[in-house]
Amino acid sequence: MAPAEIRNAIIDILGDIAPDEDLTDLKDEVSFRDQLELDSMDFLDIVMELRKRYRVQVPEEDYPNLDSMHSTVTYLTPKMVDCAAT
Repeated sequence: MAPAEIRNAIIDILGDIAPDEDLTDLKDEVSFRDQLELDSMDFLDIVMELRKRYRVQVPEEDYPNLDSMHSTVTYLTPKMVDCAAT
């Protein structure tokens, strides 16, 4: 997947986890927690959705790499190179 496709996939996952949040103005460099009302369970849901939808494993020590849109896309790009966009 290309970075733009990964970004769209993350927005889709966030939309499922936080359906009442406005995701149109997400800032790439700002933490998801600072922009959205996500708690630790929501964050784990993101990790589980990545595993379920794309078979991407994110070890617990790598969770800080999923802090913002920019860091998430950067982290996932090499992991999702062979994933097909859904």
